[in-house]
Amino acid sequence: MHDTYAALEKGFTAPIRDVLWGHIYLTPALEALTKSAPFMRLHRIFQLGPAYCVYPGATHTRAAHSLGVYHLARRLLRNFLERGADVWTSPGGIRSFLCAALLHDLGHFPYAHSLKELPLEDHEALTGTRLLTEPLKSLIGAAGADPYITAAIINTALPGAKEQELRFYRKLLSGVLDPDKLDYLNRDARYCGVPYGAQDVDFILSRLHPHPERGADIDSRGIPSVESVLFSKYLMYKTVYWHPSVRSATAMIKKVILRGLQRGALPKEKLYDLDDQGLFALLAADPLFALGERVRNGRLFAAAAEFPYDPVCHKELLDITSRSRHEEAVAADLSDALGFTLGPEAVIIDIPEQITFETGLYVRDEGCYFEQSSGIFKAETVKAFIRSLQVIRIFIDPDPVSGYAGHRYASVLNEILHVKRKWI
Repeated sequence: MHDTYAALEKGFTAPIRDVLWGHIYLTPALEALTKSAPFMRLHRIFQLGPAYCVYPGATHTRAAHSLGVYHLARRLLRNFLERGADVWTSPGGIRSFLCAALLHDLGHFPYAHSLKELPLEDHEALTGTRLLTEPLKSLIGAAGADPYITAAIINTALPGAKEQELRFYRKLLSGVLDPDKLDYLNRDARYCGVPYGAQDVDFILSRLHPHPERGADIDSRGIPSVESVLFSKYLMYKTVYWHPSVRSATAMIKKVILRGLQRGALPKEKLYDLDDQGLFALLAADPLFALGERVRNGRLFAAAAEFPYDPVCHKELLDITSRSRHEEAVAADLSDALGFTLGPEAVIIDIPEQITFETGLYVRDEGCYFEQSSGIFKAETVKAFIRSLQVIRIFIDPDPVSGYAGHRYASVLNEILHVKRKWI
């Protein structure tokens, strides 16, 4: 235990002050990673993308979040080493996990999750590739970590040696009560000024126990903490992450980038190293991407219709290319009703991506999994949460023709409710 504990405690002399967790301590070698160009890029990517249009305080960055995840990962491992995890962990593995926590978002796209649905490489795969490329590969090695294990913790498609230890770290970084979720719920709530995401991290960590295969187990006293996380995630999606205005901005960015990719005007390789401002600068350089400039200036499309997602009837809409064809059909129908031509970019159909509520924690003193133990969060409850969040919206340009009478155009919005019954 002495060597593994030293890997977690020795040399952490470089403090960074964080608004959420206070002092976060790194080793000089870990601090060097935060000064690298790939990590500095994260300072220029807003954690919540366009959420500042609704919550002006939501301007915190991927870099701040990454430091918070690292901090909680170190606290979690400290608890677990004291509870027996030193049996299957190694000093190099511990440092690799800390690097993975710190660098897990390195391949993230600009503007939050706007690009996630597009035909691009997964950001986890991009992260893994960057970690095995200089200068990060050498910097990770200098921090006492194995660059390949660090990459494999994040990109689970990569095989790895020390399979049990690797699996343990993967479970810790992505689970029900993982450091990522505990940081983003607390941090996003703080900066948005809403109470929904706040979690009692000290108590949660005290109720978690290490397991070599499952990563983390919980005891029954921690069940309310799991319920709190799940309910907080639901409320944050409902009020912040999937707020209609946030969905509008996200859908507009997706539409313009998809259009650029399809026409060959926007090579996907250009997108991978951009930050938020770089993305908008790229879009501003071409009139084809006028929707991007509208988002930058806060001139968002309005939600003209919304209805629940049906996994049977609306399955085709999950494909973004198919969705574009439906948008063109709605624009054509509206053009007929209005008496002038609407461009295909004037209508956007937005369907939230698939979402999960992880409930797979094992309750060690009850000998069952959380969903079998909790009196509230049964499988049916989780499904109901997902159903209530998955709302299809039709966004339209609220003023597509300069000088067009506002009251006339407003009356046409109701036409969409009729039109959508013809194509849904």
